[in-house]
Amino acid sequence: MPSLNRVQLIGNLGRDPEARFTANGKKYATFTLAVNRTWKSATGEKQEHTDWFLVNAWGKLADICLNYLKKGRLVYVDGRLHTERWEEKGETHFRTNIIAQTVQLLDRRPEEPEEVEVAVEETAD
Repeated sequence: MPSLNRVQLIGNLGRDPEARFTANGKKYATFTLAVNRTWKSATGEKQEHTDWFLVNAWGKLADICLNYLKKGRLVYVDGRLHTERWEEKGETHFRTNIIAQTVQLLDRRPEEPEEVEVAVEETAD
């Protein structure tokens, strides 16, 4: 039976990407992504909500993210969901992350040349 695990998001970085390392020494980049939603309530009032996502990028994509992404940048992220599970003080905890396979800058700062626009696809690990 076919299955699909895919996420596409457009949002702003909540903080600069941070380099982290696995226990085996493999490097990855992690950053938060804020995705804003607006709608009108039944009474016609404008409503707004921000959803926050934790994104991890691996390999060459991690290096690109660490070099080019900064807090506030508008980016497109295409990836998959990954749920982590761990035990702490006798309690089971869960966290769902986005494993990025593609990250594309959607805005350009005035001081940046056009060739900084980067879209990189990374094969899933």
